[in-house]
Amino acid sequence: MRNRRSSAAARNGEANKLSRDDQPVHDWYRFVLSFPPHLVREYLQRFGITADQTVLDPFCGTGTTLVECKKRGVPSIGLEAHPLAHFASEVKVDWGIDGAGLLAHAQRVADEAATRLEAQGILDDWSFVPTPSQQETLRRLPPDADKLLLKGSISPVPLHKTLVLLETIEDDQQSPYRRHELLGLAKALSAWIGNLHFGPEVGVTRPKLDTPVIGPWLEALRSMGEDLASVRDLASAPAEAHCTDAREASVHLGTSSISAVVTSPPYPNEKDYTRITRLESVILGFVRSRSELRALKQQLVRSNTRNVYKGDTDDTLVADHSSVQQIARAIESRRVELKKTSGFERLYPSVTKLYFGGMKRHLADLRVCLRAGAHLAYVVGDQASYLRVMIRTGAILAEIAESLGYEVVDVDLFRTRLATATKQQLREEVVVLRWPGEPSRGRGK
Repeated sequence: MRNRRSSAAARNGEANKLSRDDQPVHDWYRFVLSFPPHLVREYLQRFGITADQTVLDPFCGTGTTLVECKKRGVPSIGLEAHPLAHFASEVKVDWGIDGAGLLAHAQRVADEAATRLEAQGILDDWSFVPTPSQQETLRRLPPDADKLLLKGSISPVPLHKTLVLLETIEDDQQSPYRRHELLGLAKALSAWIGNLHFGPEVGVTRPKLDTPVIGPWLEALRSMGEDLASVRDLASAPAEAHCTDAREASVHLGTSSISAVVTSPPYPNEKDYTRITRLESVILGFVRSRSELRALKQQLVRSNTRNVYKGDTDDTLVADHSSVQQIARAIESRRVELKKTSGFERLYPSVTKLYFGGMKRHLADLRVCLRAGAHLAYVVGDQASYLRVMIRTGAILAEIAESLGYEVVDVDLFRTRLATATKQQLREEVVVLRWPGEPSRGRGK
């Protein structure tokens, strides 16, 4: 195994930004933590992927790999357990609708929603201040759904206007444009309507008592319509997304069907990935109760203390992996030294073992789906979230992959980040693997 600098990436913040040229389709809706399309292109080119091969992204998020493959005429498959992210991936590779038709339909929906609001004495601008009687008539989310939101993440008047717009979209269930219109609303909620800020943690900023809703949504749909016209000639490559657990990839994939993997799984840290999209997930109905949220989290690789549950067993898969066990012991020693006793802090060592055990389970299950000679690129990053104990994620993932019969080709430096608490340089890397075929006798199960 050798280390080398990735040829297409600068080290720091600029390396992870979406360039203007890459905005079409990719910018319909993105996680704040999404990895960039140019990185996907680099590894597709490096692996020599052609139109007669299939690329997999087992942690496809909002579809960066799928969209980039489709632009290059390469068939692709994505797996994603988060229902909103899965929905975004599906819509972002649906280029079969007419862009002009989408714009015309969206304008009719906008006009109807504005008419309904005006009948209630509400204009879609910044100026509406409800009277006490009007305050009582504002629409609200069901109590179970409302409890899931970050407190203050959306103000009452914008929420009311959003629910009126959502109802108007949903009135035409048979519309071929409905799914694109819903994704446009998801983007508008996170980018403009809600009181959110990302840095990259999600937080609540100063509340907007009122803000336009229909206008920002319509602008998102205008961009979609323009993009659909620009990619019309690139729509032939098949792309599909399955809402499923990446640790059970083989359920949805054919034997020896995958020629390459380009993906960015979660990192072991305290970022709850379901919080980043909580506002739009709840309002659009993808998560409606605590039980549904729990079921969602149980489908994810354990990467933070908020999705650890009694009965989790992935940690047993790395019980004999010395690097993982050493880090877990270091975290626990540090916790005892600092006299940290909260429930979350007591889970830090367990999260680390569950994370790497989950990734081992994923890599082991994936082997049957890979063609001999398939190449894989996993974008992962160092972490020091757990009491400032450094976790070299890429190096450990490479060790685990090697124990399962993969060849470790490279660990490429993508960029570096400065840890806020420790001021240490954290490496974000691409672990490049090759699957030679059947694992050697005695390798990991």
